[in-house]
Amino acid sequence: MDGDRRGWRQCLLGGAVFAVCMAGTTLPTPLYGLYQEKFGFSELTVTVVYAVYAFGVIGVLLLAGNASDAVGRRPVLLWGLAFAAASAVCFLCATGLGWLYAGRLLSGLSAGLFTGAATVYVLELAPHGGASRATFVATAANMGGLGCGPLLAGVLAQYAAWPLYLPFAVHLVLVAGSGGVLLWLSETVGERRPLSTVRPQRPGLPAQVRAVFGPAAIASFVGFALFGVFTSVSPAFLAQSLDVHNHAVSGLVVALAFFASTAGQLAVGRVGAQRSLPLGCAGLFAGLALLAGALRWDLLPLVVLSALVGGAGQGLAFRGALSAVAGASPADRRASVVSTLFVVAYAGISVPVIGVGVLADPLGLEGAGLVFIACMAVLVSTAAVYLLRLPVRART
Repeated sequence: MDGDRRGWRQCLLGGAVFAVCMAGTTLPTPLYGLYQEKFGFSELTVTVVYAVYAFGVIGVLLLAGNASDAVGRRPVLLWGLAFAAASAVCFLCATGLGWLYAGRLLSGLSAGLFTGAATVYVLELAPHGGASRATFVATAANMGGLGCGPLLAGVLAQYAAWPLYLPFAVHLVLVAGSGGVLLWLSETVGERRPLSTVRPQRPGLPAQVRAVFGPAAIASFVGFALFGVFTSVSPAFLAQSLDVHNHAVSGLVVALAFFASTAGQLAVGRVGAQRSLPLGCAGLFAGLALLAGALRWDLLPLVVLSALVGGAGQGLAFRGALSAVAGASPADRRASVVSTLFVVAYAGISVPVIGVGVLADPLGLEGAGLVFIACMAVLVSTAAVYLLRLPVRART
């Protein structure tokens, strides 16, 4: 009993460290408007600054995504916290656009190291037989942390002094505390190897995975693209079109999408992994439709509903996609296939978001958003039709 209690304590503390790191990746979201006023850059620049994060994540996933299997979980996560701290320092020292690019890139490196290693670490810290609850902890820490970032920054920016500095100073303190916690936690990798043994992971698709991978990748791409738009340009839309200048409200709207995604991922256990992918596609389509209505009629309630419905759809679709792809992959290629799915998903955060930024100047934010929604709706509808005709098998 004492061993179980200690195991759950370590599992929860590991989840808390995971949440702190992920919160840092979305911390600047409600602050981009203030940076625009300070440095005088365009909406396109906002989307590029945001997308730099995805390039950092993709780079780490491809080059060192399996590093924690060799050198241990704690060393990799300590490096992740170091990158998170360096990112916060960049934002604290920001005197120009270059600092923002550097901060976002370092944040992406941090998230890339944490995404896989921290998930596995939380599961390994849990007592024997606690895999289901540990999965809940890892999911809640990941998506919940992403949601807490804009909420924390928005509240501090709105109701405290130094809006461009205090959120990152608070995060630095949290990162320092997380480092102390991580040093206290147990290492779960028994036989560690030198860093020189780590090799880049090649994305790959065995023949038996390709039919499943197509709709799974499309749904993942659209879901992450929806998150990308919410976290990069929704604060500007709220301010320009809805006259909502409260940073706490902007942060809350973005946070709701991540919290709804957490709920969607957890609901997979009830609806079943096999049904979660088509249901997630339906949720994504509904979220896009609600966002289109919000852009067309300038209605804040539709923005909130879009965050909730689209976020839940993203959670269902992405966990269903992971289950389907993992179930179809041979054991010796599963890691590379899942890495390929993550690369496609994070491409969704960057490419469409930059496209919205390019179109924002000639079409305005509303016009650019509607073009984005139309393109994403076509993609997710294609995936849904395919899934209705040829349902995929998934493993939980």
